[in-house]
Amino acid sequence: MIATLPFPDISPEIFAIDIGGFSFALRWYALAYIVGLIIAWRIVVGLIKRPALWPSNKAPMEPNQPEDLLTWVILGVILGGRLGFVLFYQPGYYLSNPADILKVWEGGMAFHGGFLGVVAAVVLYCRKHQLPLVSVGDAIAVSAPTGLFLGRIANFTNAELWGRPSDLPWAVQFPGQAAQFCPGVEGICARHPSQLYEALLEGLLLGVVLLWMAYRKGALKQPGRLIGVFLAGYGAARFFVEFFRQADAQFITDTNPLGYVVSLGPVGLSMGQLLSLPMLLLGLAIILLSRKKT
Repeated sequence: MIATLPFPDISPEIFAIDIGGFSFALRWYALAYIVGLIIAWRIVVGLIKRPALWPSNKAPMEPNQPEDLLTWVILGVILGGRLGFVLFYQPGYYLSNPADILKVWEGGMAFHGGFLGVVAAVVLYCRKHQLPLVSVGDAIAVSAPTGLFLGRIANFTNAELWGRPSDLPWAVQFPGQAAQFCPGVEGICARHPSQLYEALLEGLLLGVVLLWMAYRKGALKQPGRLIGVFLAGYGAARFFVEFFRQADAQFITDTNPLGYVVSLGPVGLSMGQLLSLPMLLLGLAIILLSRKKT
């Protein structure tokens, strides 16, 4: 029998308080959002305070503006992430139960929707304050992987978004009936810890590359370069990890056990890959365009 790893005994709640019949809990997932946004804000402030990093040695914002922009970004993350999950992953269910769209405490956020929400927030903020959109976008791109890293760690502690069945030594025995339902597997089912794969690739590795390019390679002087690297890096990482990640239940059928939304003969694309491929291609195009302008 091949050894696998048991799921660590971690509660999804850090603590809970009961007041007047109501229970209030701080969950790891919420803490990841809060800490990720705060760290991202401080990264942007640090970049803004270094005018020498920017074109013509002039930062695109005043030091006090990132805090104001943070409020817009928070709204973009929450609204975009929730609407993205509703539209991309379970449109049929929410069309029949529209009131459940507001029940964000039950879970259901999509990165691609949150990304579009942040883009909309940054565009609106820059237009209102007449700021150089591309350079502000570069600063946001450098700060974003921190939240991605913490968010994927929170997915792991919540025992959600796990991977496909695996017998590798680092495969994890996730709890719950859904995680343990593995047709063709006898006994305990272990799965790829795909959340950790994503944390390392689209969070830690991509974040280190972007910070290195910003502080050591002068990439902020080439507007758009870091936006392109972020888009291409995230798109490539997510596309790759989808080969190991379990598809959402609504896409899995007896004839489509891997949950492809686009079939290409014996292979196919998952919803995550379908949404990540345009990010990868757009990122590469932006990198080339920034090089041409430079």
